[in-house]
Order: sequence, then structure tokens, then C-alpha cells
Amino acid sequence: MSSENFLDLPPLLSARGTVRLPGSKSISNRVLLLAALSEGATEVRDLLHSDDTGRMLEALHTLGVAVESLGDNALRQSSGQAYRVTGCGGDFPNKNAKLFLGNAGTAFRPLTAALALAGGHYELSGVPRMHERPIGDLGEALRQLGADIRYLGNEGFPPLEIFPAKLSGAMVQVRGDVSSQFLTGLLMALPMLGRTVKIEVVGELISKPYIEITLAMMARFGVKVRRGHGDAEHSGAGTAALPLLPQSGLTANVSEGQRQEWQSFIVPGGQRYRSPGTVYVEGDASSASYFLAAGAIGGGPVRVEGVGRDSVQGDVRFAEALEKMGARMTMGPNWMEVRAPGSGKLKAIDLDCNHIPDAAMTLAVAALFADGTTTLRNIASWRVKETDRIAAMATELRKLGATAEEGVDYLRITPPAAGYLQTATSSGIDTYDDHRMAMCFSLAAFGGAGVRINDPKCVAKTFPDYFERFAQVVKTVPVIAIDGPSASGKGTVAQLVARALSFHFLDSGALYRLLALAAQKRGVPPDAENRLAELAARMDARFEESGIWLDGAQVGDELRSEQCADMASKVAALPAVRAALLDRQRAFRRAPGLVADGRDMGSVVFPDAALKVFLSASAEARAERRYKQLMEKGMNANIASLLQEVRARDERDSRRSVAPLQQAPGAGLLDTTELTIEQAVQEVLARYRANASQ
Repeated sequence: MSSENFLDLPPLLSARGTVRLPGSKSISNRVLLLAALSEGATEVRDLLHSDDTGRMLEALHTLGVAVESLGDNALRQSSGQAYRVTGCGGDFPNKNAKLFLGNAGTAFRPLTAALALAGGHYELSGVPRMHERPIGDLGEALRQLGADIRYLGNEGFPPLEIFPAKLSGAMVQVRGDVSSQFLTGLLMALPMLGRTVKIEVVGELISKPYIEITLAMMARFGVKVRRGHGDAEHSGAGTAALPLLPQSGLTANVSEGQRQEWQSFIVPGGQRYRSPGTVYVEGDASSASYFLAAGAIGGGPVRVEGVGRDSVQGDVRFAEALEKMGARMTMGPNWMEVRAPGSGKLKAIDLDCNHIPDAAMTLAVAALFADGTTTLRNIASWRVKETDRIAAMATELRKLGATAEEGVDYLRITPPAAGYLQTATSSGIDTYDDHRMAMCFSLAAFGGAGVRINDPKCVAKTFPDYFERFAQVVKTVPVIAIDGPSASGKGTVAQLVARALSFHFLDSGALYRLLALAAQKRGVPPDAENRLAELAARMDARFEESGIWLDGAQVGDELRSEQCADMASKVAALPAVRAALLDRQRAFRRAPGLVADGRDMGSVVFPDAALKVFLSASAEARAERRYKQLMEKGMNANIASLLQEVRARDERDSRRSVAPLQQAPGAGLLDTTELTIEQAVQEVLARYRANASQ
């Protein structure tokens, strides 16, 4: 179920399939800016179609860079965009411009550096959250080179204004422990000066793999960078040599020589960016994490294509973290595939996540399905992302029943003791306008109760069709929805089908009768809609093998009384009551499956039901069945009167303003006039198995 403001993901049973990843956001925006700074025209293929790349494209256009869209628009949106960027050689044609960059850090930080050295007058702004994300360390580094940067609001934060300035200096210092995008921006912009400049990193550099991406892309456009002591050029070979940092943190795992490699960088003068002709953007490794985790939780195999062993992106090492949790991984040059652990259950881990800062968010939700307590360390950079991701993640994990402990730079997660996640469909998972929050928490739907994602459209920042792609590789907990007129046998058939498949069973009519009974006990009249809706939301009702329970007491004959049935019919027509019971009915959907009997089961409650059946029979046959039931109970009955009652009930039900009796779209008709109950059950089972095999 979805609306403009939320998306309800049903409970998920398994994951299996193949997905082609969209282009990497980090690579896409780096390539676009480098192509603009280059001499010559560059064809950029498989570019990510997203809000962030859209902001960069708009900015380049505003700056006077020639950007030409290539190919069919529909094709671009499904398999990556293609553009021809005619570079300006570092000299932007428009020397006076205002740029709005939304919440795109991969556009804002590098453009700030490039424009500060471009000799023009520029104003850069974004959404309110962008104005809360620090940029002062980058600004201070640029001022060391003579750049004239002024902040229009809070000092050290966007929005900001850049003025032409006299540039000088051969050495600059920049902090590395807040955001690697500061160093990325400097590295990409410094070749514009035409002279050798040394960068010294102050503090421990975080998110090193993203600097590897920057260096690899710069090398692709002809600019080499020396790092460490300056005795070797960066080759752009990627991150394969970097150590995985699993247990005790960065300091204990990195030698002094390795540390020095990341503390200084030399950009030799006399180099200019030159177009490589055509650049293909790798699939996004951070986006791969959601599908890989789905395979590890939901069985698999799930294969992602577009990124693999040869990737320049550090987030491919998310696969190593999943292996530590017990998942079974295989990998090729451009693909990765995962299966669940042989035991079927993930293991908790204690991991330094400096090397996978974005993909580590996925581990936080995967931890809900692991044995034990998972600790994610060295993630201080989460606090200055699209939202404060440590605080946001802890808050939303707690909604699902997990214990979440947050620190300045760590997050510790313990799954619910009950072994299944609490439902979050009423309040929903808040996403804070953060695309990765929305995508991460889609995995919570494997927890048994489904999940509501608030503001699902925020995924447009990097992966606009994420939920459609996700749906292609997951299998929902199946529902068989059975409806039909009075005395058609739907309740009996539904219960027997559920028993045959070992599925859960929901008698929606019994829920309304329970509400009627609870209202009678509390003296709530049948026309008090708001009071009844409140009661529906909080009444203690349970369905068990031994019977039906209300307020801790088993109910039987009183639930089937004429008085109770009459009131149930009245309260069921109240829209507020039906809305209040909606989430309660959906909560019955749990693995391995559900058979739901009721009027709107296949249309409103479970519109995605795997099988919808509309049982029917002639009025005469239904009257005769009712007659036999009453006689077996020793009750007097008249067949003619019963026939009249059946026809009157059909007429009344078909004219109801709420949930009228009708065959729902997609429901298959099953006429049971000439069938026994057993024959009807076998027909439903045959239809379900036929659907499941397709």
C-alpha cells in the first residue's frame, strides 16, 4: 500500500534474483566535474539518474559548460544516462552565477573548491539540511591559497559566496576527520592552478576509499597525484591493497608507513585534465549493499551486476563484512552474488567501518537478523551526512524493538529478544529526507510484520526506482484471500486451506464480531464511530488453535449470537472502524503464509494477495446448507424462510456503501453449488500451487 507520504512493504519471505545497479553517485559527479574541467569532449555513459547528478548537471549548465544529452530518454532512465560534456579547460565561461545544489554534498564540496580557484563571483546554496553540513574546513584550506570565501549565514556552513581573488601558495592543510569530501574537492581543483601544491591532512583521514575513487578518476583524466612522502605516483588501481579493519580499530591495524600514505598528497604542476574520450560509470557499490544484504537475510542467491572485484569503490568491501556475518559470497570482475549462511542465521560482528561509511548503514539493519550484539565503530562521519545518521538510525531501530546504543562515533545494535521485529506500520520508519535511511530499512520487511517507509521518494537522490528494483528480487509472504456471499462456505474452506498449507488463518468477520462483543461489554453504542475505532485499535484479541480470545478470556457461543452478529454488521459499515482494524488484519500476515477470509481481504487489506478466490453457490444450495447446519444442531428451521433470508442478505450486502459484496478485480470465481467442501478446498489448493509455480 502506498501514498504520496508513505510506502507499506509487506512481510518478506525470501530474496532471489539479479539486479543491475544504477551508476555510482560518487563516480558520476566526480566524472561530470572532471569532464567540465578538461580539454576536449567526454562522453559519459551509464551516468546515475538521480537528484544529486541532476544538481551537478544544472550547475555545469549554469556555469556555461556545454552538456548534451545522448540517446533515448526512456532508455537512459532505465539503464543509465549518457551525456557529452565539452570541457572548458578549467575556465568556466560564466564568471557570475548563483547555484542551488539541494542536499548534494558530492556536488557542493567539489564545486566550492573548483569555483574558489576559478576567478569568478559565485553564490552556492542548498536545502536547509545542506546549510547544517559543515564546509568551514574546506573553506579555510582554500583561503590558505588566497581564495575569497564568505559565509552568508553561520560561519563555516553554507550558503556561501565566492569572489575573485589573487591565488598563491604551494602548501595547504585540510582536516581529514570530518568529511573526505573536503580533500576530494581540493585534489580535483588544484590542477587548475598550474603549479605544484602539497596537501597535508590534519587528523586521521576518514573514508579513505572515497579518496581512492577521486585519485583513480583524476588519473583517468590525465592528472597523477603523489602521496605519502612523494616517492610514488598514485596509479589509480583502486582499493584492493587496503586492509579490512574488523575488530580493534584503525590504529591497531595500520602501519606507520600506511598512515603516512594518507597524510600528505602532492599535485605536480604542469598537468591539465584531458578528456579520455568515453567514460563508463561503475554501478553504485553502496546501492549494492541493500541487495546483497537482502540475499544474506532472505536466502538468495541474489546477484548484483555492475560492480565487483575490479571496482575502484571501497564499498565493495561491504561483501567482506557480510562474509564475517556468515553470508556466502562469490565475486567476479563486475558482479557479486550472495547466499544466506548455511545455518540460515547471520552472526553479530564488531567492525571498524571507516572503510565503508555509507554501506555500513546497511549493516545496522542487517544486525536485526543476527545472533548477538553488533557494534559498528569509527562512524563519526555519519553525523554530518544528509542527516545525523547515528541518531536517526538508533531512533528507528528502536521502533522495531531493537536495543540501540549510540556513541559519538559508534552504534551498537541488539535484535529484539522475541526473535521477530515489532510492526512499524502505524507510525512508520522516518527517513529524515535521507535516501539511505529509506533503502536500508526496506530490509526490515524480512522481520515478519512488514514495514512502513515514510517519505519513500527521498530515494530519488541516488536511486529513483529503488523500491521497484527491490520488489523484483524479493518474495512477499503469500496471502490467499477468500470471499463470497453468506453461506457460500468461505470460512470453512479458508480454514481448511490454511491447515493444509500450515498457513496462518484470519477470519476477518470474527474480528468485527469481537469488536461488537467488546463494545457490548463496555456499553459502547453501535453508532459511536470514534469510540468504536479507538476500541478497535486497542482491544486485546487473539486467534489460537484452541479458540478465540478477548481480554484474556476465551469466547465461543456468545461470539456467534444473533445480537453480536447484528451489531458486527453495523460497526463493519463504519469507515473509521474499518481503518482502525486495517493494521490489525495485516499483522496476521506472517511466514509461511496467510489465508484470509473476508469481504475486502483481496481488495483493500491484501491487494497483492497471491491468490484471490470468490466462492459462490446458488441461493438454493446455500439455503439448504444452512438448513442442514441448523438441523444438526437440533434447531428448528424452515427451508423457505432460509432461502428468503439468503436472498435478502445478498441484496443487502451488495448495496452496502462500505465493502459491498462483489467479486474483486483479479479474483477467480469458484462455484461450489455442486461441490463438497473437500472438493472446494482441493480446487483452491490447486489454483494456489499453479500460481506459485509460475
